[in-house]
Amino acid sequence: MDTELRSAVVLITGVMAAGKSTVAELLARRLPRAAHVRGDVFRRMVVSGREELLPEETAEARSQLELRYRLSVLVADEYTRHGWTAVVQDLILGEDLSRYVTRLHTRPLYVVVLAPSATAVQNREAERPKTGYGSAWTVDALDHALREETPRIGLWLDTSEQTPDQTVSAILDNLPAARVQAG
Repeated sequence: MDTELRSAVVLITGVMAAGKSTVAELLARRLPRAAHVRGDVFRRMVVSGREELLPEETAEARSQLELRYRLSVLVADEYTRHGWTAVVQDLILGEDLSRYVTRLHTRPLYVVVLAPSATAVQNREAERPKTGYGSAWTVDALDHALREETPRIGLWLDTSEQTPDQTVSAILDNLPAARVQAG
């Protein structure tokens, strides 16, 4: 496992409240030399003029999202260039996932899609101190985008009944299924 994940990128994606942050942090901690690249950090760096991505997407919101993705790719590739494993965590759905994978230069690249049921996501959202869903985004809308619009790249895990530690173990146990080939 250690040699496979040296200077590699592990991308963890899924809908809001799928457990991306927790799983990415736990995975990075189980590796000997890893950085947790949180995509949302780049969104939060914009202190004025930020336009949130809503279902009725604007050109400016899309531009800011693309910038966020490009920045996290650059950071991930730079960490791996210096011998680190970059565990990238962000909400990347639909065709954005294919584009993101294409932008990354680092290989090996592993993609893990956390895909708990909509019911599990609703339950997790209710237990979280922060709120991701509301009037703009619904659990059902993002679940549809995940299951119907996102290409089947990498390892997809139904984490509905898993603890975060069990999810990390499932990722490590199924690492070959998560590997994405160049191109």
